[in-house]
Amino acid sequence: MANIVDQIEKENMKENLPEFSVGDTVKVSVRIKEGDKERIQAFEGVVIARKNGGIRETFTVRKISYGVGVEKTFPLHSPKISDIQVVRKGKPKRAKLYYIRDLTGKKATKVKSADNN
Repeated sequence: MANIVDQIEKENMKENLPEFSVGDTVKVSVRIKEGDKERIQAFEGVVIARKNGGIRETFTVRKISYGVGVEKTFPLHSPKISDIQVVRKGKPKRAKLYYIRDLTGKKATKVKSADNN
């Protein structure tokens, strides 16, 4: 029974995903269906968490939009995600960056980049 589940999960997993981790700034292109039309909308922000593994893996992206913090959790292998681009690599000191929710201004957008130590 477990072998069948594993086989189905493997078939639906995406293979051309970029390497990204917590602290990276990513641009996620999401397919949005409006009526009978479909369009792609970008959501760019800092990855604050990655959870689970395999086909159930999710990641949470946070951005500040018009002064309000917006977070979205995406399933990594979802067919609704058309593309993920890494804009900037980050070098955080934690596995989950939930503390960013309490920060405001520049501090909320700054995660030490991998370029400058």
